[in-house]
Amino acid sequence: MAKNGSAHDGSDTDPAAARRAPAGAAVLREDKTAAIRAAVFEELAAVGFARMSIEGIARRAGVGKTAVYRRWRSKLHLVLDVVSAVAAAGLPSPDTGSLRGDVRMLLEVAARALRHPMASQIIPDLLAEAARSPELAEALKTALHDSQQGVAAAMVARAVERGEIPAGVDAGLALDLLTGPLYWRLVVVRDDLPGGYLDELAAAVAGALGGR
Repeated sequence: MAKNGSAHDGSDTDPAAARRAPAGAAVLREDKTAAIRAAVFEELAAVGFARMSIEGIARRAGVGKTAVYRRWRSKLHLVLDVVSAVAAAGLPSPDTGSLRGDVRMLLEVAARALRHPMASQIIPDLLAEAARSPELAEALKTALHDSQQGVAAAMVARAVERGEIPAGVDAGLALDLLTGPLYWRLVVVRDDLPGGYLDELAAAVAGALGGR
């Protein structure tokens, strides 16, 4: 008999879903998938990528190893999938009516994410691992840069339309100015943000882009 859900996760289907499934098809329960995804973040924060194992993820999720392997063939592919899901969520695309307001809102969202205890532990660990894994490096590039490029480009385009900045401002530069200082302060130096810091940074970023 299974104990604590770790030795055996039972069927990965519920009776109703099994009746609806075509013959021979495996039905993957969404609640188990969600539990496994959540367990990945918790396990990464607790032990890091190098020490993370499918067994540990399964134990933390309360499922058997087979439930994990039905969905992902390795811990790398599992992490790649989770990172890609984070990338798909992306940053919001604010439209406050001013470049400075848009920058300030994006800074607030980014600061909140980077302050999260899990993010402050997971991101540096994955970046270190990415130096040894081209697949992970590419996934992180998508999650931490490429997926946000469209948000920065839209923000710049609106500012140009409003006449706040000249045409030709590089959206990549805008993204660097938005995220670089926060990552340095919150993740690398691990220092808190003093009062008014985000307002001052928003003004500095808008000014650097040519905003008035």
